[in-house]
Amino acid sequence: MDIREVTPKFSVAPQISPDQMHDLVAAGFKRVLCNRPDAEVPVSHQAAAMEAAAKQAGLEFFACPLTHVSMTPDIIAKNHDLIDGCDGPVIAYCASGTRSTIAWALAATKNMSVDDVLSAARAAGYELGNLRPTLEAAAKS
Repeated sequence: MDIREVTPKFSVAPQISPDQMHDLVAAGFKRVLCNRPDAEVPVSHQAAAMEAAAKQAGLEFFACPLTHVSMTPDIIAKNHDLIDGCDGPVIAYCASGTRSTIAWALAATKNMSVDDVLSAARAAGYELGNLRPTLEAAAKS
């Protein structure tokens, strides 16, 4: 499983599978945040199946599907609240981890400098430099 730590409390991953939930518990995660829309995956990996597997493993699970169209301020705020409101490490996943990282970055500019946000994303393997103007605007809003 390709888990990439963005901050000590937040990691991202490409699509995970139901049989990996116990591995996430063993890795110390408390919450799984699904940023992948059901239309992108087979039934076996849709939110309902993933939630059942997560709960069986003892993980909290929340679906907050993201697309380029649905990445609105309200959805970004909900995503942030699901990360920030957890008392332990959170892992978010989508197809590659990029959307999850972008959603985190847009909210993280409230508490971190844009340079620090870009650096954390880069250290996790996600180059978001082209989003600097968007992140700078988010930091001011």
